[in-house]
Amino acid sequence: MLLALDSLAGQTHRPDLILVVVNNSTDRTEDYARTFAARPGAPRTVILNVPHNPHKKAGALNHGIRWLCAAASDGRLVTTARYLLVMDADTSLHHQFLARARRVIQSDPRLGGVSATCLGRTDLWNSPWQRYLTGMQIIEYGRYSRSRYRRDIHSMSGAGSFYRAEALQSVLHWRGEVFWEDHANLVEDYETTLALKESGWKITANQMCVAYTDLMPTLRELVQQRERWMRGTVDTLRQRGWTRHTWYSILTILMGFVGFAYSIGWGLISLGLMAQHGYLFDPVWFALIAFWAVYAGFRVRHLGWKAVLVECALLPEVLFSTVRNYWLLSSAAKSYLTRVSAWK
Repeated sequence: MLLALDSLAGQTHRPDLILVVVNNSTDRTEDYARTFAARPGAPRTVILNVPHNPHKKAGALNHGIRWLCAAASDGRLVTTARYLLVMDADTSLHHQFLARARRVIQSDPRLGGVSATCLGRTDLWNSPWQRYLTGMQIIEYGRYSRSRYRRDIHSMSGAGSFYRAEALQSVLHWRGEVFWEDHANLVEDYETTLALKESGWKITANQMCVAYTDLMPTLRELVQQRERWMRGTVDTLRQRGWTRHTWYSILTILMGFVGFAYSIGWGLISLGLMAQHGYLFDPVWFALIAFWAVYAGFRVRHLGWKAVLVECALLPEVLFSTVRNYWLLSSAAKSYLTRVSAWK
């Protein structure tokens, strides 16, 4: 929490108002927020406590938006705000995030939102296993960030998203709430992204708008997090169906299944050949493995030489990909076979 607030106070373009929505909190979040608000020179900070909120994050975000609407003479969000930044408590922003996001969104009047490029925080491990697990997440975030420098991105990031108030107002006018309040909505940021697109707004991400987020220190927490993300995405896509705003995401998931099947098939064929002929040096297979090793290292060159070596070794990424394929398959299966009982 304090890291998030300190990163807002340290912005080169400081926020006019910080709203801290304390949402079903059982820790000292409210105390930390009030301590920050009392600091000399801190941006104006208002703490809103929501002791009973069945809609979790979506409900908390909507509570803050309703507070802003109530502060307006006409009850409209655009009267009190021109832009809104939404960020998680476990996120910190680059000190020029707001200044850069404003420049991007002002470049096109049809831009409804600018998403952060998320990177994982380093030095968050206490054991070799945690070092491997968090290290692979750092590489994953870094590799994914390079694919987000385009318009019409898959989803605004929950870690850090900069919205045009006019765009959020249009969603409010359409359905009465910005973030869909339903216990089955596991990915409120993605659902709202689709709602903005369906309202005619453009969405983008920018490589210079960086947010640093916490990583999952255990395999169990990582799988739970990713199953929620992926299951929520599949649920939302099933509800929306094939549209001009969902087709790319649907194809991406389907290609994930194809890639998983290809990897399994390639591995079984390799094991079969070895069992039948023993160790056999095949220049074609060797060239293919060498190509993937070089390509894997090339994709993460911006993360430094350590990341390049890890990716070139292939085995660490193969192990992590096995876990990734598990939550991809399990999330899709749960979407079709089970109901969402609660947002955790």
